[in-house]
Amino acid sequence: MSTATEAPASVSTAGTTGVRSWRNAIILSVVALFSLLVFALGAPGNDVTFRLSEQSDRFVLPPIVVSAPVIGWVAALAMVALAVLAVLHTRSGRKVPRWVLAVFALLFLIAFLTWVVGSARTPNVALYGLLAGSVTLAVPLIFGSLSGVLCERSGVVNIAIEGQLLFGAFAAAVAASLSGSAIVGLVAAAVAGVLVSLVLAIFSIRYVVNQVIVGVVLNVLVSGLTGFLFSAVLTEDSERWNSPPRLPVIEIPLLADIPVIGPILFAQTIVGYLMYVAVAVIYVALYHSRWGLRTRAVGEHPKAADTLGVNVNRMRFMNVLLAGVVAGIGGSFFTLVAVSGFGRDMTAGQGYIALAALIFGRWNPIGAFFAALLFGFATNLSNVLSLLGTPVPDQFLRMLPYVVTVFAVAGLVGRSRAPGASGIPYIKG
Repeated sequence: MSTATEAPASVSTAGTTGVRSWRNAIILSVVALFSLLVFALGAPGNDVTFRLSEQSDRFVLPPIVVSAPVIGWVAALAMVALAVLAVLHTRSGRKVPRWVLAVFALLFLIAFLTWVVGSARTPNVALYGLLAGSVTLAVPLIFGSLSGVLCERSGVVNIAIEGQLLFGAFAAAVAASLSGSAIVGLVAAAVAGVLVSLVLAIFSIRYVVNQVIVGVVLNVLVSGLTGFLFSAVLTEDSERWNSPPRLPVIEIPLLADIPVIGPILFAQTIVGYLMYVAVAVIYVALYHSRWGLRTRAVGEHPKAADTLGVNVNRMRFMNVLLAGVVAGIGGSFFTLVAVSGFGRDMTAGQGYIALAALIFGRWNPIGAFFAALLFGFATNLSNVLSLLGTPVPDQFLRMLPYVVTVFAVAGLVGRSRAPGASGIPYIKG
């Protein structure tokens, strides 16, 4: 009798608690405790000024002046409350809501920014400049991550984003220098990206070579080739080969004078405007068009797509080439916008960061866009804070986006799942 009564009880207990993971609750609790110690108890005792506009702007907004101790305590206590809420959800067998993670991250960002600016010699920062610079630095990352979205949604792993960006930057510098036109350099960058993608497509789709290996080899090949040409040709006559004109900043009248968002949205080079267009077009096309449906089909279930009459390998081939156009344009940013000239390995691994942003963004154009903005924000923040004289080392600030990405990829914001057929060649049987 006792055995018969105990078995259902154990089953009932398992059914009420379910399978749960304490990962998110533990991480939020540790970060909340850290925030309480550093941002609240260790808050600088002065006010922090965030400027939203300059006095010379057409539309002037008053600065935001906040107390560092008040913001530190409010944000830290709110994070503690959210951590307790996460523990309660996990204890009851429920999943931690997404909004808890989003609000927690926002509070941490506000508390950290207030604390680190308040600790500087000059606790005064231009918020509009910080945001605008973040978007500018994120431009090549966004193009690179969009290139990865197009490839991996089609079933091809694109490790060669670094090579596409680098070859695009090289071609843009050389073509613009020889022609004297930055637009010609922009077109040449797109062609250079297509050439790298063509090699990737031929070997990974036509000859079924391991896609990761092909991507790594292409990165090394492009790095060595551009490095050799830079030493042998560009440095010998830099005036002719490596002096490209820069793309001008195009300001939309009135709209560019809007505080905060004006410089971000309406004062960009043509590459910046193309970035916004690319994000919108790829998102709409991927999820609201016949091409997008077929692309996602060959990336998830290529056999089913083939059964319905879709030429899987042709679709993949064309999308990989299209991804090369996108990444090549992103590479032109380095030589036509950031600096006026090509340097050896000047992309500095940003193709791999774009790949991380792609995973962080869950293989979604909008998600990849915001993930790339995180890297741009952290990079620009470290540059601004070094000028303000903050005691936090630059190396620590540059490390933050990578730490956040590791947590995100590990499942802090939910486990990311790549397209089902990504990296798997399709052989029609």
